[in-house]
Amino acid sequence: MSLYTELVGTGRPRFAFLHGLFGRGRNFTGVAHALSEAGQGSVLFDLPNHGRSPWTERFDYREMAAAVAAEISERLGSSAELILVGHSMGGKVAMLTALEHPDLVSGLVVVDIAPGRSEVVDTFTPLVAAMRSLDLSALESRAEAEELLGVRVRDPQVRQFLLQNLRRKGGWHWQHNLGLLGTSLAAIGDWPPVTTPPYAGPVLWLAGERSDYVRDEHDADMARLFPNVAKVVVPGAGHWLHADAPEAFLSELFGFAARVDDPRG
Repeated sequence: MSLYTELVGTGRPRFAFLHGLFGRGRNFTGVAHALSEAGQGSVLFDLPNHGRSPWTERFDYREMAAAVAAEISERLGSSAELILVGHSMGGKVAMLTALEHPDLVSGLVVVDIAPGRSEVVDTFTPLVAAMRSLDLSALESRAEAEELLGVRVRDPQVRQFLLQNLRRKGGWHWQHNLGLLGTSLAAIGDWPPVTTPPYAGPVLWLAGERSDYVRDEHDADMARLFPNVAKVVVPGAGHWLHADAPEAFLSELFGFAARVDDPRG
C-alpha cells in the first residue's frame, strides 16, 4: 500500500508527522513550515483511510505501521533516521513503527496518547453520528454542511476539523473512510500486544494538561516499552496540543532534535 505524503522543506527530511483520527498530514503544515525555516524538512503522512491515502477493509495498527515503514524505506532508504512524530491514533502508529522498525527511527515524539486502551475515543461516537447525519446527496454548499453539522457539533473548531474531509468532486463525499472508521472506534481505542524488544532510542512524550488521554497509570507501560522516555505536560493544552500551544510544541520539537543529535543523550 502506497501512502500519500507531502514534503515540506528541501533536502533530506528530518521529521515525519502522523496525524490523529479524522485528520490528515496537512494538519501539521504550519509546524512543518516553521521547522523548514530552521533548515529541517518534514514529511507529512496521510494514514490509511484518511486524506488521499488508500482505504482498507479493516482497521489494524500493525498494518498501518508496516505501511508507514515501507513508505519511509522506499523514499529514504533503510537508514532513514527520521524523528517520527505521532498524535493520538497516529501516536500509536508511530510507537509501533519505532518498536518494529527501530532502524528507521532516530527519535520518537508521542503526542497525547499512551500505549494502552484509550477509553476517551468514545467521545468520537457523536462526531461519527453527526457526519453520518448529513444527507450528502441533497447538500448544496459547504456553508450548508457547516450549518447542519452545527446542530450536533457545537464547537466551531471541531466542525472545521471534520469538514476538512468533505469534498465535492463527483458529488459531495467524505474523503476519509467514514464507514470503516465509524465502526472501528473500539479497535482505534485499543492497543495491540507487543512482543518486540523495547525501543532504545530517545522518546519525547507530550501530554496536554487539560487532556484525559494520558494518565499517571500509563507511565509504567510507557517506561517499559520506551526506557529512554521523557514526559512533558504542556500547560493549558488539550488533546490537540499542537494546535492549542503551537509555540510550546515547536519549542519541544527543537529541543528534542538537539537531544537526538547529542550522543550523550
